[in-house]
Amino acid sequence: MFDHTSRYYELETATLITSEGRHLSYKRRRFLPQAETLSRVLEMRVKEGDRLDTLAADLLGDPEQYWQICDANNAMNPFDLTAEIGRTLHISQIQI
Repeated sequence: MFDHTSRYYELETATLITSEGRHLSYKRRRFLPQAETLSRVLEMRVKEGDRLDTLAADLLGDPEQYWQICDANNAMNPFDLTAEIGRTLHISQIQI
């Protein structure tokens, strides 16, 4: 259902059977890890023009891994992380 690099890959797949007898598969809810429990490998400051996808590409090797930067900073909204120039971002060890 999801690629092995997806944040949803490890989640349990559940099935709902509708009143019509259809089987609907879905992934269970993902709970955000607490940033304090992740192994930090780097801290950096946000600069003018920084974007999470380019930071993820440069630091993690894949722009689609931006969610790992979100997890390392307890961020629900990715855009909040680069909105403030000078903000310190924590980069954690890759979670794949």
